[in-house]
Amino acid sequence: MILSLIYQAIVIVLLLTFSFGPAFFALINTGIKFGYRTGSFLALGVVMSDFFLCLLVCLLVHFGMANLLHSEKAQTFFAIIGGIILIVFGAFFFKKQPVKTDEIIDIENQLPSPKLMLLKGFLLNLFNPTVWLLWLANVTAISKTLEYSLIKMILFFSIVLGAVLLVELFKVKLAGKIKNYLTDKIMTIVNYITGSALIIFGLILIYNHYFNK
Repeated sequence: MILSLIYQAIVIVLLLTFSFGPAFFALINTGIKFGYRTGSFLALGVVMSDFFLCLLVCLLVHFGMANLLHSEKAQTFFAIIGGIILIVFGAFFFKKQPVKTDEIIDIENQLPSPKLMLLKGFLLNLFNPTVWLLWLANVTAISKTLEYSLIKMILFFSIVLGAVLLVELFKVKLAGKIKNYLTDKIMTIVNYITGSALIIFGLILIYNHYFNK
């Protein structure tokens, strides 16, 4: 059982940290533009959101109410709200001016507040229906292995999310390292790619859950 749990933990960490979803692009962009400290708060917000979703799904599975997450109305609601939030966040990246190379150090004195970055990371992850379904699959699989013990599940996923946070912080660190080698043109392209990715994710969510029925 221990080997099975270790294997499943590795798979979950990889799925959460390299899913190339909205949070992934926002995290890399933030690390490049604002450095490690600001990016780490965004990463923390994402992981806090994961913990909230994990805890909620654990409770639903434990009390036999996981079918609520499969409700068409619930999925449509979160898809539309999540899609709107992603589109709004994405639009901001098109309005931002590129960071000039000779100002890349000075910008650290004008960083977004930690609370804002925590909230941004939390919301980007929270209103992504794919993350909800991912956690439902993870918790359902692990609950069988751990014999539906709520305490064991929470402990297991707490350790897993601790590993996820370390990987996210490492990604931010790497992104921050390369910022001094980026030109204004590349920074503009990074902004456009990030904004486009968020808007596309948002439009796909709304289309798949509202128009494509």
